[in-house]
Amino acid sequence: MPQPLVRNADQPPLATIALVALAAMMVYWVVAGGPAGRMIEIDRAEPLDYEFLVDVNSAAWPELAVLPGIGEVLARRVVVARERRGGFTSAEDLLDVRGIGPRKLARIGPYLLPLPEDRSVVRVSPRLGK
Repeated sequence: MPQPLVRNADQPPLATIALVALAAMMVYWVVAGGPAGRMIEIDRAEPLDYEFLVDVNSAAWPELAVLPGIGEVLARRVVVARERRGGFTSAEDLLDVRGIGPRKLARIGPYLLPLPEDRSVVRVSPRLGK
């Protein structure tokens, strides 16, 4: 006759452990929302608001490329212009970069950290009210 996997004397403690584990999972399920559906469904989750600011005097081109209307090519031009001139002193200095005009500068302006000559300007974030 084959040997049982678990001895008769070990079965009650193992059954108790299994029942406690099952009860713990049920408690977790109820706390997490249970049948009420309070668990987060990724398709229904609201998007998170976030804001990022970029320092054009220290950012690498991949950081600059995520700015609205700035791609890889224009981001690389900004880095090259920064290296040639030794840094930007105001946001208007970006107008010297081929491909950045007044409209594009206005579009990326809210995402730029203040530059040395722009420190007196306080930027107000429309989303955060800061």
